Amino acid sequence: MNHHYTRTLLASITVYLLCLGAVAARQQPGNLAGALREGVSRINLSGMVTDAQTGAPLPGASVYIADAKTGAITDAGGAYIIRNIPQGSYLIEVSFVGYSSITEQINLNSNLQRNFSLLPAVLENESITVTGVSTASKIRRTPTPVNIVGKKELAQVTATNLIDALSKQPGIAQVSTGPSISKPVIRGLGYNRVVVLNDGVRQEGQQWGDEHGIEIDEYSVQKVEILKGPASLIYGSDAMAGVINILTNIPAPEGTIKGNLTANYQTNNKLRGIGANLAGNNNGLNWNLYGSFKGAQDYKNKYDGYVLNSKFYEKNMGGYIGYNGGWGYTHLIVSHFHQEPGLIEGNRDQLTGNFTHKINFNGTATTAVAANSDFSGIHPQLPRQNVQHFRIASENRINVGNGKLNINAGFQNNRRKEFADVLEPNTPQLFFDLNTITYNIQYRLPDNNKWKTATGISGMWQTNDNKAEEVLIPEYHLFDLGAFVYTQRNYNKFSLSGGIRFDNRHIRSKQLIENNTTKFEAFTRSFNNITGSAGISYEAGKTTTLKLNIARGFRAPGIAELASNGTHEGTNRYEYGDRHLRSENSLQADLGTEVNTEHLSLRATGFVNAINDFIFYRKLSAANGEDSLVQVDGKTITAFTFAQAKALLYGAEIYIDLHPHPLDWLHFENTFSYVRGRFHQPIDGVNNVPLIPAARLITQMQATFLKKGKRIRELSFTIEFDNTFRQQRAFTAYHTETPTKGYYLLNILAGADIRHRKKTLFSIFLTGNNLTNAAYQNHLSRLKYTDVNHLTGRQGVFNMGRNFSVRVNIPLMFTTTNAK
Repeated sequence: MNHHYTRTLLASITVYLLCLGAVAARQQPGNLAGALREGVSRINLSGMVTDAQTGAPLPGASVYIADAKTGAITDAGGAYIIRNIPQGSYLIEVSFVGYSSITEQINLNSNLQRNFSLLPAVLENESITVTGVSTASKIRRTPTPVNIVGKKELAQVTATNLIDALSKQPGIAQVSTGPSISKPVIRGLGYNRVVVLNDGVRQEGQQWGDEHGIEIDEYSVQKVEILKGPASLIYGSDAMAGVINILTNIPAPEGTIKGNLTANYQTNNKLRGIGANLAGNNNGLNWNLYGSFKGAQDYKNKYDGYVLNSKFYEKNMGGYIGYNGGWGYTHLIVSHFHQEPGLIEGNRDQLTGNFTHKINFNGTATTAVAANSDFSGIHPQLPRQNVQHFRIASENRINVGNGKLNINAGFQNNRRKEFADVLEPNTPQLFFDLNTITYNIQYRLPDNNKWKTATGISGMWQTNDNKAEEVLIPEYHLFDLGAFVYTQRNYNKFSLSGGIRFDNRHIRSKQLIENNTTKFEAFTRSFNNITGSAGISYEAGKTTTLKLNIARGFRAPGIAELASNGTHEGTNRYEYGDRHLRSENSLQADLGTEVNTEHLSLRATGFVNAINDFIFYRKLSAANGEDSLVQVDGKTITAFTFAQAKALLYGAEIYIDLHPHPLDWLHFENTFSYVRGRFHQPIDGVNNVPLIPAARLITQMQATFLKKGKRIRELSFTIEFDNTFRQQRAFTAYHTETPTKGYYLLNILAGADIRHRKKTLFSIFLTGNNLTNAAYQNHLSRLKYTDVNHLTGRQGVFNMGRNFSVRVNIPLMFTTTNAK
């Protein structure tokens, strides 16, 4: 972390701690000002959590209030207590491993004692979401499709980055550039059409770039919420496809200090990673600290052998400190992400087919065939990136009368460097310095006849500076402002929700003159849009829910689409922007059903998404019909530009989990995802939308034993068949895409909790991916378009081969003295 970040961090924490001290002082019982600031007396919620069948206490059960960001863990007798809860109405989630979670709406006006009884269950199918809504809501009552991915589920997936781990969720895919760089795709839409949140703060890190990944530490993640469908109503521009809300700082239960140590090793690329966190919550003061390291050498597969320069390493740190009181809460969040990935060029020797790279030979850049030593180590060769992302954010909730005021603000600095010159290996050829301030002010009105209504404003201010000789996009200033109203109402059998939003985005791009030639012209653009949504969720019975949601989304063109003029090592493309592009607008309908019985879980959703002025990149054609080529530093680069057309996307996701009686230990799961994208009018004779993932069917058979074992618990064995179908409907116009063959992967997983004295000492997960060592290329892998291997005739680089992984997770938990 550089000195600028250090000064900013120390100053912010110092001021914040002074404020916390003042707040704590005001909470003393004898302090009248503190009592007035509280607005209400301190409210405590207490009770017992027991087994509904036997009445036995359930020690270690979780009682959590998402909107208040506070909760507790039951003690050895099944008792819990949550202190200093602001007055109001809350949705409480009670959960315990091996039991069906329950959610209940309660009104807290004074101290309350409430007991909960949980039924043993094969699935924990009742969850709460805070994404795309103004207040915590049951997923079953939310009209939009939402997936929840917990920390344990993430630990059971063998992946090299966070988005890779999420790509097995229904409707989710990834655009990848090797093992360290992945971008999320939701229902065929990615890049700036997906909003990624980190602890509720919009993540901004040059996400327009193919080889620009998500700058979030995988090991720090506690929970991920995935909302599929337009969410512009709450999040504004770019949330056309949906939202991925990554939660890393969830407060520890009150009166505890808890920690976690995670270690992972993978055989294919010798990936080794370690992560640790420690969190506490006592007398309203809560905090979390985490750090991690991950490194890997070049991966290998059956066709390519070791893939040159696919190595990477990263080191991250972060945490938060805050206070929860009867008046609300305030939290200060800080994180720093640092990654150095290699950029895979895929250049080959024409005679041998081996990978080649540039070296410095006596002061001259020379092409050489890669030696065995070039594939080892975690420090990438050239070209490579150096990515540093610093974030500091403040989230606050204050009781105002009978309503609640949320004030959230954040600052992010993203510094992305690319190095490619072997004669000057430490001089970046590209250096983007992106500064972003985000803000979100939301007031939740007092409940009115059970209508829960919120109104607010949100947006961001952003600047980008170019600090290297080469430039791809101009320097610019951006200001974004949106105002919205959202409301929801729960009836006995059904729930209604909806709202409306107005957005304005203003971009001012700067002129750049290079060698007496204008590379970027100065211009100003403003984009205005009105969006909204309306949805209904109907409980047709105790086990069946029907959902319908209609939403309008929008996306203003990004700076790369408006004004790019240049190339860089990560893309092998020369891009020309078009400053006359219009905003994308979409209208999407989602229709879904959920069925949860004792022996069957079913989730099925179909969607239709009509997009006007869909922006896509395509190759430029020369006068002779061939690709337009640009000479850059002696290299020939293919030229691309951006175009717009009307598009229609439609598809479905189906999830089925069968656990037949009396074989409740056996699960037979199937997940199917399909999306089709068509242009309204053919583009160069082709009506296929680019970057549409192939259909995918994942089938799992899982057996779980010893659910209440004393020494070994939750012993599970899983065999997985991952079938990705052929993608023949590629955007072949202007030679932009090529069809991709289907492939079939066989994976296995074994896991267990090792216990001693009624506590889990550690959890261990053993996995084997691609056991048959199949050679394959994913349709959204950018590496499939690298050089042809003239020895074999195959084009591009293939994905990772057989890979075994071992992951160990060690939990820590200590009880502290609670406030009285």
